[in-house]
Amino acid sequence: MNRNIKIINKLQKIISEKPNEYQAVSDLFEMVRIIEQDDPKLARSINKDLRNLIPQQVRNAKNDLNTREKFYFLNKRCLLFDAKVDFDAYMQYIEYDREPEKRFYLPRRKQIFPIVQALQDLEDDKLDLLTISMPPGVGKTTLGIFFLTWVMGKYPESCNLASAHSSMLTNSFYDGVLSIITDPEYLWADVFPGIRIVGTNSKEGTIDLEKRKRFKTLTCRSIDGSLTGATRCEKYLYADDLVSGIEEAMSKDRLDKLWEKYTNDLKSRKKLDCKEIHIATRWSVHDVIGRLERQYEGDPRARFLSFPALDENDESNFDYMYGVGFDTKYFWDMRDSLDDVSWRCLFMNEPIEREGLLYHEDDLRRYFELPQSEPDAIIAVCDTKDKGKDYAFLPVAYVYGEDYYIEDCICDNGTPETVDARLVDILLRHKVQMCRFESNSAGGRVAEKIQKEVKAKGGITHITTKYTTQNKETKIIVNSPWVKEHCLFKHPSCYQKSSDYGRMMNLLCMWTMAGKNKHDDVPDGMAMLAEYAQSLDGAKVEVFKRPF
Repeated sequence: MNRNIKIINKLQKIISEKPNEYQAVSDLFEMVRIIEQDDPKLARSINKDLRNLIPQQVRNAKNDLNTREKFYFLNKRCLLFDAKVDFDAYMQYIEYDREPEKRFYLPRRKQIFPIVQALQDLEDDKLDLLTISMPPGVGKTTLGIFFLTWVMGKYPESCNLASAHSSMLTNSFYDGVLSIITDPEYLWADVFPGIRIVGTNSKEGTIDLEKRKRFKTLTCRSIDGSLTGATRCEKYLYADDLVSGIEEAMSKDRLDKLWEKYTNDLKSRKKLDCKEIHIATRWSVHDVIGRLERQYEGDPRARFLSFPALDENDESNFDYMYGVGFDTKYFWDMRDSLDDVSWRCLFMNEPIEREGLLYHEDDLRRYFELPQSEPDAIIAVCDTKDKGKDYAFLPVAYVYGEDYYIEDCICDNGTPETVDARLVDILLRHKVQMCRFESNSAGGRVAEKIQKEVKAKGGITHITTKYTTQNKETKIIVNSPWVKEHCLFKHPSCYQKSSDYGRMMNLLCMWTMAGKNKHDDVPDGMAMLAEYAQSLDGAKVEVFKRPF
């Protein structure tokens, strides 16, 4: 073994200096195969480095067709070497002979690799439960089907269960799995040589590998189908889109029944050490994934992945190669076409309980332009950023009699340094006269800093602080009638949904009284504004010219 390591080190040194030296790269791969039995971990590690190196050499050798071809087929051998234990390698290998534009994985690999890695962690026993929330049509079900074929090849004598809301969807699982295993266009048989299909039943949705068993290698059955005596789950319980649609999602009673079906008919089929995967387009905080999130919150063996249609820059997360995904313009059009709640649930993976919403878009007062006259006052409040993904929120209100026009805002969860600079800027830009900061946690320190910087730049804002002991949820609810009656928000045509104002409206209108809220900064800030405005009721705000 020591001699082999010396050879490997020598080859690695040559390759570090001349990565395009095909013979050295090829010899290193042969050494990987030689040491696999004695040190599989080292062999896999070196081969992974080769898998990163060789595709680059394929691209670099575009003018040397002979070298290019040799690297191309060496890459295929490296992928096959890892395909049985590495899901990413498997996904690349089994489609290796397909035309590039017909492949599923490589055109999408850049975007969906985090999901592939999470599935790998599940198989490597780092996780017991994985949920994946993604918009419709981005390939989540197809990825799940590929994963099932990998698992079946690795454990042909173990049983697995795949379920969904309808038999039409589970039939597609069956057809997809069978196609990948049997179609020579896919190289499944190379990865799992000698593994035989011994039985298929399209009516029952079953596929059996290696030898006939009472519980088949894969059973595809809808959640409403009969599972009594049909199967058990030894390796994986795979659930894909258990919620049938918007009608079921809007009914708490139907979602309660769905949860009972899941626990009684699906989860009860799991045997000891069986893993669980849920893939879905989210609809409601009360769907199965939402309840699992609450049940396993903080559990390191459970992971909950969510991939929204648009990123923080309002750009598509699923603009795949060869036009097989969805570009930014497509998602913008969908956003403009759907009601806000449906957009947030289906495409942004922000499920909410519609019936428990405190603020509805249609119930809010709107305006296009400020009144022509001078405002009675310009005031603001600030709920400072605390930690993690919390938002710093500062709405600016132009006061006209009993109406408060929310003309601008900061709604930012960036770094404190960036946010603080923006807070100073908005107070100066709007010539805000009075602003109250909540002094909980770091609020008092931030208020003092902002006051000094505003004064140093000639601003007129007078900042005060107030410590709040009131229950936050109660404060939000009891002040909501005042907000609805007295506050006017810009018409949706007057702001970008990706702007601070758009984020403010989004977070305000997704706060629910019926479930857990990830972010309450905006409704809490509006409650602060309500209390501050009412404390000033009857007081006249007058700005004097500075005497010095």
